[in-house]
This record gives sequence, structure tokens and C-alpha cells, in this order.
Amino acid sequence: MTTIRDEKTKLTANYVNGLALALFAVGGLASLFSNAYSEHGLTTQVVLASAVCFVASLLLHLLARLILKGLKS
Repeated sequence: MTTIRDEKTKLTANYVNGLALALFAVGGLASLFSNAYSEHGLTTQVVLASAVCFVASLLLHLLARLILKGLKS
């Protein structure tokens, strides 16, 4: 039987994972594509910022998985 605590845990993990997806899409992919097709092209700063966003997104996703480990079987 699912408890209210378990449901809150799932909602929290889902929220953190949503943040990870948004950071990946907006900070990582969108900035790379928008700069790649601009007149300036890709710069080291843009690539570095995108890499930071990719890593932060991965860390948030792993945090969401860690939160879910708190669920009871």
C-alpha cells in the first residue's frame, strides 16, 4: 500500500528530475544550438557553460534517483 509519505517522495523526485531536464534542454542544448547557428558561432565560453549545465543536469537526475531510494518496497 502506498503511503502519503511515499507519494510525497515520488513528487519530490519528479520535481528534481524535471529541473534536471529543463537545465539539460535550456542550458545545455538550446544554448549550443542557438550559438552554433548565429553569426558568432560557438565560443569556448558557450561550450564550457553547456558542459556545466550537462553535468549539473546529471547530478540533479542522480539526486532524484537517490531520493527514490528512500521508498519502501
